[in-house]
Amino acid sequence: QVQLVESGGGLVQTGGSLRLSCAASGRTFSTYTMGWFRQAPEKEREFVAAISWSGGRAYYADSAKGRFTISRDNAKNTVYLQMNSLKPEDTAVYYCALSSWASYSSDVPGHYNYWGQGTQVTVSS
Repeated sequence: QVQLVESGGGLVQTGGSLRLSCAASGRTFSTYTMGWFRQAPEKEREFVAAISWSGGRAYYADSAKGRFTISRDNAKNTVYLQMNSLKPEDTAVYYCALSSWASYSSDVPGHYNYWGQGTQVTVSS
């Protein structure tokens, strides 16, 4: 089993920054693709970013490119999402996820088999 715990969400003004963290336990973290997704009220869960097991490759949704950076520290079993230039439309619950089989370019929620509980990000205008 894998446990994922997100932290770092909160309320920020437009143009501000937040850094989300996701701590993993219970399995060999360093060999798996990690991703971040988000879900706004009454919307489907959408892909934000993903990173390869080594951290050498990352893949971003168009909405995240140039503003968000995903990274990981395998020694700490933690994946991060640095979010800059935040906009009100970034408001959502952000989830980290682990895939035991998909590549870092996978943006499909169904390809990820473990999920955290989510952390709320609210961007005020």
